[in-house]
Amino acid sequence: MSILQTKKLTIKFGGLTAVNEVDFSLESGHIVGIIGPNGAGKTTFINLIAGLHTPTSGSVFLDGEDITAMKPHKRARIGIGRTFQLIHPLENLSLVENVMNGFLFAQDFSVPKARKAAVLLCEELGLSRLERPTSQMNILEIKKMELAKALAVNPKILFLDEMMAGLNSDESLEMISLVQKVTRSKNLAVGVVEHVMGVIKQLTHSVVVLDGGEVIAQGKYEDVVKNERVQSAYLGGGA
Repeated sequence: MSILQTKKLTIKFGGLTAVNEVDFSLESGHIVGIIGPNGAGKTTFINLIAGLHTPTSGSVFLDGEDITAMKPHKRARIGIGRTFQLIHPLENLSLVENVMNGFLFAQDFSVPKARKAAVLLCEELGLSRLERPTSQMNILEIKKMELAKALAVNPKILFLDEMMAGLNSDESLEMISLVQKVTRSKNLAVGVVEHVMGVIKQLTHSVVVLDGGEVIAQGKYEDVVKNERVQSAYLGGGA
């Protein structure tokens, strides 16, 4: 059964329809790839689910409850977590302090309890030297920290917006394995926005393709990539 659903979710910016009547669902334990050319509406769609944008029409449901009008911070508290395409670590804080913020914000932990939980989570994701500033971390460590920050809100649903960007092939494989591990261990419903098709092929259980804000195909990766409309809009264009 789907834990998250959108029904005819639409947003217009002036005369531009950025997301157009998108029906979408996520199930616990499954990873869905969200792909499409630049400007297809992928990040805007995630922002609608996370509450950063207010839809022009349509609805968002979590566990059957209509949360369309709910504020972003409340959505985070009831189980919607995400990473961002543009990473902005809190540079005046250490690695562990960055992760602590999720526990303090969404779970109302005390500072000592948040620190203990953050240490355990960082160790689970393979992060070490937790008191160092973020300026001393490499790109893979930064990506893992961003994943930890998202997991710290104790999400039921997790959206990863281009988590593999900037990683080499070995680092991408490590992140793929890590995302699969946390999806299984925490029974998460995961949506993944990526441009690297090799990542989508290895990581996801199914794929949704957006173009011009509309769903043009969905299904298993092997089937979607054979779709002529997908090849024309995305794969054939070299995006």
